[in-house]
Amino acid sequence: MTVIELLSVISQGETSKVQFKLRLDQKDSIAAEMIAMSNSLGGIIIFGVEDKTGRIEGLTYEELQRTNSAIGNIANDYIKPLIYVSTEVLSVGDDLKNVLIVHIPEGIAKPYKDRNGTIWVKQGGDKRKLTDNSEQIRLFQQSGLIYVDEMIVPETGIDDINEKKVEEYLTNIGQKEIDVPKEVLLKNINILKNGCLTLGGLLFFGKNPQQFRPAFCIKAVSFYSMDISDSEYRDSVDIVGTVPEMFNDAIGFFKRNLHYIQNNRNFNSTGELEIPQVVLEEILQNALTHRDYSKNSPIRILIFEDRVEIISPGSLPNSLTVENIRMGNSVVRNNLIVSYSSKLMYYRGIGSGILRALKYAPTLELIDDKQGELFKVVLHRPKVGSSSPHQYSE
Repeated sequence: MTVIELLSVISQGETSKVQFKLRLDQKDSIAAEMIAMSNSLGGIIIFGVEDKTGRIEGLTYEELQRTNSAIGNIANDYIKPLIYVSTEVLSVGDDLKNVLIVHIPEGIAKPYKDRNGTIWVKQGGDKRKLTDNSEQIRLFQQSGLIYVDEMIVPETGIDDINEKKVEEYLTNIGQKEIDVPKEVLLKNINILKNGCLTLGGLLFFGKNPQQFRPAFCIKAVSFYSMDISDSEYRDSVDIVGTVPEMFNDAIGFFKRNLHYIQNNRNFNSTGELEIPQVVLEEILQNALTHRDYSKNSPIRILIFEDRVEIISPGSLPNSLTVENIRMGNSVVRNNLIVSYSSKLMYYRGIGSGILRALKYAPTLELIDDKQGELFKVVLHRPKVGSSSPHQYSE
């Protein structure tokens, strides 16, 4: 970091990724701040700066040495698991006031805890204790310690399984004729665990998945206008069922509510969807497969006059970025669901879905909202009266 960059950061005040400390007084408090940043998106702590005003007071040589040593001690002894930080000193102003900058990366072994076992996370410019079970599960999920789709769904049982769907799956994987007891077979293919359905098993093979997980559906609305606050709409439906069923019904919703364009076809032909169906299929399948199932929220499909939005619960996992997925990179969040999707849907699981959508819809927008914990895809609709979907490729 340069002095100019430092002054720019200080001028903007404290944020979820920047904290000011005049001195290092309470090690437990600093440990909590470091933990919160590690459990969130990382950040920096700047020592020698007054937190209320942003005034640079600076540290003496002895204070620099003492603070630097204390930071290493905190990272080693006050935080579990161990985090690795780096420090640097910059001299600012004509009188060369020294500040110590502690760089704390986003953790790869979340959740991090203090020596009392407390988990801390960032909440804007502040930090807070994490007590909500679902939030803790998300941190474990980010570290790959648990997979939400492999967890059991309480109060479900073998009677909640649609046997016809299981038979279809067994046929697809070449295991239909295997001679083992039914319950053993269901355990072997991860549909059943400890007498209950796994979440992945429920979402693909359940008779009525939303009976147990009502929020895991798709809420679809087609508006007359360009504004979500508009009270009038042309179509609205809650799409339920298994993942493949929701996929098919959602495609049907698109077909009912989007325009068809002749695009040099015969006058009596049905025409083509204004947004190529392959684009809708890839984005929708991506949403159903990769959404964050630790969040008790539905996928949303919003059709406006000028655009289509497909909104998935959960931002991109770990260090994955929009730029990464535009290059075909992927991180699997839901191993079991990905496995079932590859056998029962057109899912390939090699990171090609977004690339395929971009090929046919190069203007689509990918928005990773970390603060709102959601991922949004925006597809722009051709203007009414346009003879062809000008922003889409053949």
